[in-house]
Amino acid sequence: MGSQWRKVKLAFGLNTCVHIPTDLYDFSSSLNSTPARFSVTTSSSAVVSPAGDTSGYCPTTPTPSSSRLWLPKSVSKSLETCAICLNIMKPGQGYAIFMAECSHSFHFHCITSNVKHGNQNCPVCRAKWKEPPSHSPAFNVPQNMAQINPLTPQDDDWTTRLRRFPSQQMDAGWRSSLLNHVPEPATFDDDEALDRQNSITHNENEDDHNIVSTLEMKTYPEVLAVPKLASRDNFVVLIHLRAPPSGRKQNRGGNNAEQIPSDPNSHAAIDLVTVLDVSGSMGGAKLVLLKRAMGFVIQNLGPSDRLSVIAFSSTANRIFPLRLMTDTGRHQALQAVNSLVANGGTNIAEGLRKGTKVFVDRRWKNPVSSIILLSDGKDSYSINSRPNVETNYQLLVPNSIHRNNGTGLQIPVHAFGFGSDHDATSMHSISEITGGTFSFIEAEDVIQDAFAQCIGGLLSVVVQELQVNVECVHPSLQLSSVKAGIYQTSLMANARMASINVGDLYAEEERDFLVTVNVPVDGSSSEMSLLIVSALYRDPITKEMVNLEENNEVKIQRPDNLDRAELVVSIEVDRQRNRLRVAEAMAKARVAAERRDLSAAVSILENCHKALSETVSARAGDGLCVALSVELKEMQVRMASQRVYKQSGRAYVLSGLSSHSSQRATARGDSTDSTRLLQSYQTPSMVDMVTRSQRHRSTDELSILQNHSPRGKDDNNNN
Repeated sequence: MGSQWRKVKLAFGLNTCVHIPTDLYDFSSSLNSTPARFSVTTSSSAVVSPAGDTSGYCPTTPTPSSSRLWLPKSVSKSLETCAICLNIMKPGQGYAIFMAECSHSFHFHCITSNVKHGNQNCPVCRAKWKEPPSHSPAFNVPQNMAQINPLTPQDDDWTTRLRRFPSQQMDAGWRSSLLNHVPEPATFDDDEALDRQNSITHNENEDDHNIVSTLEMKTYPEVLAVPKLASRDNFVVLIHLRAPPSGRKQNRGGNNAEQIPSDPNSHAAIDLVTVLDVSGSMGGAKLVLLKRAMGFVIQNLGPSDRLSVIAFSSTANRIFPLRLMTDTGRHQALQAVNSLVANGGTNIAEGLRKGTKVFVDRRWKNPVSSIILLSDGKDSYSINSRPNVETNYQLLVPNSIHRNNGTGLQIPVHAFGFGSDHDATSMHSISEITGGTFSFIEAEDVIQDAFAQCIGGLLSVVVQELQVNVECVHPSLQLSSVKAGIYQTSLMANARMASINVGDLYAEEERDFLVTVNVPVDGSSSEMSLLIVSALYRDPITKEMVNLEENNEVKIQRPDNLDRAELVVSIEVDRQRNRLRVAEAMAKARVAAERRDLSAAVSILENCHKALSETVSARAGDGLCVALSVELKEMQVRMASQRVYKQSGRAYVLSGLSSHSSQRATARGDSTDSTRLLQSYQTPSMVDMVTRSQRHRSTDELSILQNHSPRGKDDNNNN
């Protein structure tokens, strides 16, 4: 009897020591594993009992003779990774390693979870297994104990039959202990407390001879002079802002002060909630690459940053509470992300509602807050998709995070539309309503780079609650317009004062706003003061309000006659007028395309391209103008037909509009190379994070995509 019970325990893997590794997985390791058959590595760090308890249970060591379970005398030292959880498979970590007939290896508990949901294909190459999981009378156990058959039955010395517990028992015990899964509470007030002492100590220890650099502000009039006896309508003044560097201090002294790097963890800490689509269409390579991208995000968050993960399909669940990304927090977050399974429909509104609830219910608050939303489908639960009925996309977004709700939360949603089937219009609307950005991820293999660019900015916020104020100086002057894109502007009733609510700026990020005035005839003086521009913002680390000491006063000359130099149009002003001209043409072309009038849309883009080429800055070879020209041509290509516009043109245009109106970099099209079109919006922190992501991405991801896609399989067959 004892011998039979011992065999049953071995069949369940109960004699196997299971321990959860504390180190993070190596992102540069390959997704594909080398052939290793089935093996079990043992460790004494932690043991799981039949009841799921990890304490006080000491199993006996299994032997090949008693269970037909092959224990290798030596295991390959190569750092193989499980393609499901992306953790390293190596000796001493206590995980059973299972190898499929297609030569891909997995942790046993990962593949059992995958099989439990009815998947009979390899998660890596999508090969259909000849012997999928099935019941077997090999052991006298209940039929609801599913069996994993040996996938290489031709070699009896390397095979064994393993069983798992019934699903309820496994979810409550073994799976719970591995994934640290806890039931979702009614109120999300279980966020991890912040360590305030570290930031206080850091600020008190700053060197006295260094000061943190401040926001830089410059103004440029359209031309330097207007004749005394002439008036000028719609005279343009450019307000240029540049945020200070991140984690750097500037010595007192001249403009050539040495830049000294400071503590890399001194960035303003962030509360980040990722709202991830795990509907059925996200299966296969999409889910694998999403997990890897989330792993990169988790790896690059600091110990003062907090992360929560919401997964949504037909419903939404908080699978990971708001936790500090310490070593323990990172490991727990990785386990939660790696447990994701694709299934069900697409309920974006419910995902955002639950993501917002994390912020509403939290007890503690980091200086920066943001939501990352990713979806590859259309919400079929909350919005009306009937023809000839206007869709109210505001229904997708909780009122508490609407950007124009002054009393609500200021939580921008950075939306990522994944693939050709996502609803670009709704994702763009969500980002506009909340003050975030919309990115279009056309190719699956760049999802990590797209996330990297986003968090590269979020982890470098140096300016918050920025408000720019403009006031007329000359008594006869009035403001005609303030062009600020998505940023909310307020124009006083007398049109002599205006304000722009800019919000957050990333390190070294730039903003350009165009203000127009009507310059009157005035022969009383040879110089005229037009405007005074000031700015007020909060430092996210010190929490102090910063008021720029020197207000920028905009002046022009009022000579009797103009010389040639005074007639030259400012390149800076002309460049930004071109940016606005292109953005307006894009918006008009999109309206025409939505009416299915693609010829009119292309004509609008062509006319804009022609006008752009004749401007002062374009003729001077300005880099932004060159990029805008390339962008206009790309949009024409993506409006070649209704099919092309539906697949990629609409999303490409909307991501471009999002980028130009917010003056912030977004992922565009099928490659991160497309972001080079908008280098003026990409900050050094973003570039650094994308470079880091590209270093970590392995060439095996391309192999995964080829094996998952029908086109890749056809190409392989043709070869």
